[in-house]
Amino acid sequence: MLSGMAARAVELDVRGRLVRVSSPDKVYFPEIGLTKLDVVEYVVAVGDGILAALRDRPVTMERWPGGYSPDAKLVSRDDPHGDAFYQKRAPKNTPEWVETALVTFPSGRTAVQACPTELAAVVWMANLGTLRYHPWPVTKADTELVDQLRIDLDPQPGTAFSDAVTAAHELRSVLADAGLTGYPKTSGGRGVHVFVPVEPRYGFIEARHAVIALGRELARRMPERVTVNWWKEERGERIFVDFNQMARDRTIASAYSIRPTPRAQVSAPLSWDELSDVSPEDFTVTSMLERFADVGDVWESFYTDRAGSLDLALEMYARDERDHGAGEMPYPPEYPKMPGEPARVQPSRKRN
Repeated sequence: MLSGMAARAVELDVRGRLVRVSSPDKVYFPEIGLTKLDVVEYVVAVGDGILAALRDRPVTMERWPGGYSPDAKLVSRDDPHGDAFYQKRAPKNTPEWVETALVTFPSGRTAVQACPTELAAVVWMANLGTLRYHPWPVTKADTELVDQLRIDLDPQPGTAFSDAVTAAHELRSVLADAGLTGYPKTSGGRGVHVFVPVEPRYGFIEARHAVIALGRELARRMPERVTVNWWKEERGERIFVDFNQMARDRTIASAYSIRPTPRAQVSAPLSWDELSDVSPEDFTVTSMLERFADVGDVWESFYTDRAGSLDLALEMYARDERDHGAGEMPYPPEYPKMPGEPARVQPSRKRN
């Protein structure tokens, strides 16, 4: 860690590209003394893994330019004041060597986003204060065709990481029955994410329907432990399959992203064999440096294995709709009304 007076900017040679790092000694995680330069050097050290997670994908940057502190907060729809924010558009000063891609938001508006094709671009993002990288589940080749399912197993109050792990193992079986292969990672918090490579021939609505169908099947197999109910009052003490994380412009933090927590926990890619034996606290910037040096990127095969078809999952969705009347689900509140969507009214309010 650097100390003392504010240091001048430094330049890092990132695989042949010089990247400027400003204020390298700025403390980003005061409890453990990590500086901005420490964070940038972490990105370089796990470079093969984080670049694989982001390569050729439009990325929303979650920027914490002042670093993390217990009082720092993220700008939200409900509170526009904060210390950190989501950068959905490539800044005006984006270097010409950082590639970009055009994405379309639910409103129909478009934006040009940074789209890393080399590690130096990720390091440039880190210099802007990016801790979490939120890649779209599409590539710049066609930003309308989804090539990854992201399934978010979100623990509700009264449940824990271990409950999400139990659900993830059963989800693996559900995926196998649908001809799909999942890869687990920690969210960086209490949840588990399961990513699934799929053939890039499906749109966002189809991908979201596939996750709804897979979530419903998981809930049928584990009704006391898993739910797909959108309304919090109906979820109970169960793991929620957040299907709306597959909606357009709703992204999940990438592998190796840093969560703004006191000890700088990270989203850690895992093998299925080790999932039951770890906890989120095991994976921090410091420990991931050691793990990556030892085992590398355990998701390496995720990027090279054959992508699966969503046809069986979409057949499951159609069957649920036909036989059980279980069709479309509510979209996030900021979305325009979507075709076939039920009323966005809380069940208790609707009854009243």
